[in-house]
Amino acid sequence: MKKKLLLAGLVIVAVLVVVLLVLPRGEKNLPEKIVVGSSADFAPFEYVDEITGELKGFDLDLMRAIGQELGMEVEIKNVAWDGIIPGLLAGNYNVIASGLTITEERKEVVNFTDAYINAGQVIAVRLGDQRIKSPKDLAGKKVAVQVNTTGDLVVTEMQENGSVAIAEIRRFNNAPDAFLELMNGGVDAVVIDLGVAGEQLKATPGLYQMAGEPFTVEEYGFALRKSDTALLEKINTALAALRKNGVYDEIYKKYFGE
Repeated sequence: MKKKLLLAGLVIVAVLVVVLLVLPRGEKNLPEKIVVGSSADFAPFEYVDEITGELKGFDLDLMRAIGQELGMEVEIKNVAWDGIIPGLLAGNYNVIASGLTITEERKEVVNFTDAYINAGQVIAVRLGDQRIKSPKDLAGKKVAVQVNTTGDLVVTEMQENGSVAIAEIRRFNNAPDAFLELMNGGVDAVVIDLGVAGEQLKATPGLYQMAGEPFTVEEYGFALRKSDTALLEKINTALAALRKNGVYDEIYKKYFGE
């Protein structure tokens, strides 16, 4: 009897070992819920509804749909843009969904999901201003950007490498403040993402216009810590599913039209 019990015990242990080896190792690293850090001042990608106080936007609706696809709860935290990556690395949240352009520099400290939208930089000016039609026309001009965005990086590079002699770069914590500076005449132009510029022009008709077409091609991705590989894989799988089942298209049309 003891031999039979011992044999049965050994069989159970062997089965458990096989199960542990077969199960995906990343599953043990999945968080209980997806906690999202987002700087909600970048409409239409993320913003605060002025009436309800609800956090809305393309990025946030897409993250909620990802959570639903994965059967995981999604919690969204409204955080300051200038500390958004340090907050991720500190563990305050496990995903950044905040109009974050995929760049080689950022890829050194975070992992990006597959790109979920194409974006590009545009120049916005006051309505009727015909002096600026392309980046080279920014020479001698004052330019506003949102600090630490791709727009900031692009105009800083222009200024530093001498390709465009921009007179001054004024940096703001959020896009609306940059446009307010333009409206007040403090700067000649704003360099910012196409989607954000389009939303601003729609929200404040008769104040601004775009100077030409986008002059860069960029992609946004959700950012995760390097260690969160299992969650990264899950989110990429969910993104692919949402594109296939039409949910992505529905969210896109909600914020950008056809």
